[in-house]
Amino acid sequence: GVVLVMENDFEFEVATFRSDGTYSDGRHPDTVTFCDARGDALRRDFTINGMFYDPIKDKHFDYVGGEDDLKARLVRAIGNPFERFNEDRLRMIRAVRFACRFNFKIEDKTAEAIKKLYNKLLTVSKERIRDELRKTLTGPNPDTSIKMLDELNLLHEILPEVTAMKGVEQPENFHPEGDVFTHTLLTLTKLADGREVTDTSKERVSVSSSIDNKNISGSWELAMAVLLHDIGKPVTFEVSDRIRFNNHDSVGAKMAEKICERLRMSNAEKERITWLVKMHLYLRHAQEMRISKLKRLFAHEGYPELAELYKVDSLASTANLDDYNFCQNMFEELKEEEIKPEPLITGNDLIALGLKSGPIFSKILDAIKDEQLEQKITTKEDALKKAKELVAIESS
Repeated sequence: GVVLVMENDFEFEVATFRSDGTYSDGRHPDTVTFCDARGDALRRDFTINGMFYDPIKDKHFDYVGGEDDLKARLVRAIGNPFERFNEDRLRMIRAVRFACRFNFKIEDKTAEAIKKLYNKLLTVSKERIRDELRKTLTGPNPDTSIKMLDELNLLHEILPEVTAMKGVEQPENFHPEGDVFTHTLLTLTKLADGREVTDTSKERVSVSSSIDNKNISGSWELAMAVLLHDIGKPVTFEVSDRIRFNNHDSVGAKMAEKICERLRMSNAEKERITWLVKMHLYLRHAQEMRISKLKRLFAHEGYPELAELYKVDSLASTANLDDYNFCQNMFEELKEEEIKPEPLITGNDLIALGLKSGPIFSKILDAIKDEQLEQKITTKEDALKKAKELVAIESS
């Protein structure tokens, strides 16, 4: 077993050296036998993870050639790669994650084993695949990770909707970079390039409390939304006067929802990713929007992630950031109370006017909120007057 030891806010896992028996289920050893350090090293996944350090003697122990592979920047399975991956099939994705995290190469025999065992990946629980995918996409090189997963035949097993984007042409004047898959990889590159929180998002974390103290560009939900934002294009592809992908945002959002459910994501993760995919084109007409519409958007806790998605999507195509810059400048200029003001009236005020509770409530309150955001209504008295006018219109 493993004992967790706490010391000065640090966690240390203390484990006994052990050797594992066969893995009938491709995940858990049938038997465990206590052994020495050498035997323990031989059961581990990759040589770079099979080295030991004795802090008391200040001595390294390397029984598997990990130091040489570290210097050569190689991810190599310990011993027979087929045996290592059959012990735990998730190690195939882990190999990609380590290679991309450290800019290493996967050793040839290790890569060959992955290419032949890829179809065994689906025997791994969806939760474990999701967690490994999270670490991979929020790591330093998400674009390289997706490309490598594809080259090793793993991506189609995890996300066939993403591999379906390969070869899907786009209008060259909007997407000079190439097909939908190429665009998606480039969008991930731009995401990785910008993994620093913008000043805007730092200033307005109280409006977007769900990403407080969090690197927006490093958000798991944003990374998934970037990967999935155009998955609706292959199924909406049509050629008329030019190549078009009508409603690919809403179609893609429904597909993203199913993917989130398949990967056993939380409801909060699913809702955020789906919303981002559905809204990923929303800012392209921002300069024509009513101020009330913009303020409602800015008040949404997912706005900073949406802005980042729109930015990297734009940088990966035409590189036109006019709408993005307009929104960010507007976002900076507006005070928080202007974006998310206290409502001037509530449902209780409508009841006091003699109105019965029903669907009309939200219709009237939304209309008044829009005028409040437009600063056409600034007092409760004005709001009540407007409410009476709306009630009269609805009753006529």
